[in-house]
Amino acid sequence: MHKIMSVFSSFRQGAWLVAVLLAVALAGCQPRVYLMPTPAALRTGEIDPFAGNPLLEKTNRVQVVYATNRLPVGLPNARAYTILPSDILHLGVATLRIGREGSTWEELHKLSTSAKEAERPEIELENLREVIRLGEDDDIDRLTPEAQAAFDRLNAVLAQARDKDVMVYVHGANNNVYRATAQAAQYHHFTGRNSVVVTFAWPSAESLLRYATDVENARLSLPAFARFIELLARHTKAKNINILAYSAGAQVVSPGLALVAERAAGETREAARKRLRLGEVYYAAPDVDFKAFVEHLPRYIDLVRNVTLSVNMNDTVLELAAQAHYGASRAGRPDPDELTPEQTRWVIEASNRPHFDVISVEPSDIPQLARGEHAFWYDNPWVSSDVLIQFLFHARPAQRGLTENREKGFVWWTFPTDYDKRVIEVVRKLP
Repeated sequence: MHKIMSVFSSFRQGAWLVAVLLAVALAGCQPRVYLMPTPAALRTGEIDPFAGNPLLEKTNRVQVVYATNRLPVGLPNARAYTILPSDILHLGVATLRIGREGSTWEELHKLSTSAKEAERPEIELENLREVIRLGEDDDIDRLTPEAQAAFDRLNAVLAQARDKDVMVYVHGANNNVYRATAQAAQYHHFTGRNSVVVTFAWPSAESLLRYATDVENARLSLPAFARFIELLARHTKAKNINILAYSAGAQVVSPGLALVAERAAGETREAARKRLRLGEVYYAAPDVDFKAFVEHLPRYIDLVRNVTLSVNMNDTVLELAAQAHYGASRAGRPDPDELTPEQTRWVIEASNRPHFDVISVEPSDIPQLARGEHAFWYDNPWVSSDVLIQFLFHARPAQRGLTENREKGFVWWTFPTDYDKRVIEVVRKLP
């Protein structure tokens, strides 16, 4: 019996190792990320977000913080992360390079403050250095000296930065850690490198053919995401904790924020709001069940500064996602007929209040926006400009130059046809 158990144990260990190696191998099969088009507000050169940044390092290398519940392999100073979920929350720093080795800051700065679109540079991930690991049972109030030192360094950066908020980016399906950190890095870059950006890299299976696995892994990531938000609230001095959820990242953020609110049930709402300091929550083309999204929203909307839902009713990716979910529409391409009369009334009333905005990303209004576009938050200069302005200034749609629309009591916002001209004056007027 001992020999049989020994062989069985060896087999299990070998199978686990094969699974890990396969997961690492799959992580390499991902499209490359290229620097997104320059946002509309920066394309004339009149507005330079890099000017006056007290922390600006004139280099084509950028760093973003990452948090992940993926199973890691390798040494802490040269981590790789698999597609397997873990109960451990890992935090570290990703170093990325925009463009080739030896590219100058002057070249990158010119490209980032003009309308020049010729061959955007590739973004390369150079290193992942893990700093903190927290188990499910670890007390997040009592950090290790190493973890506390890491948060002290983060707070020192916040103290000197022009933007006192932390922005959490939650990626979509079919993404590895490289793509997740690269997308966060280009957002950080176009803030003039004034913002502290953190990627929450949940364990996407990194393949369009494994979408069902992504859905399940997103569900399994909810406790880790909620714990991470609590960690930021307790150990950073951020004025606001903002969240940008892209595509299937909404399957983590929407129920995840409902879970955060549930865990704060023992506090008054005012006390929870002050403690959590949740700011802008922006859903970009969210791939989450529309009815579930509406069910989650009332649970946490009074704990955040503002919720924005951006939709493209022609989004082809979300059309396919709806088919994968037995026809249930996605929040980024919603079917209002799925809601109950009570839910419909709630959404209409919420759209008239200052804490919930719906933005229609309409291809007929926005130049160079493909009809079925899904990646508009970073791929289209008008939309990316509006996203940046909202996060940096906490400006409402009217302040950002968008146009109000109203029908049967429901309010939504669109881009005016002269947005590219209007946006320069908009930024100048904002404090």
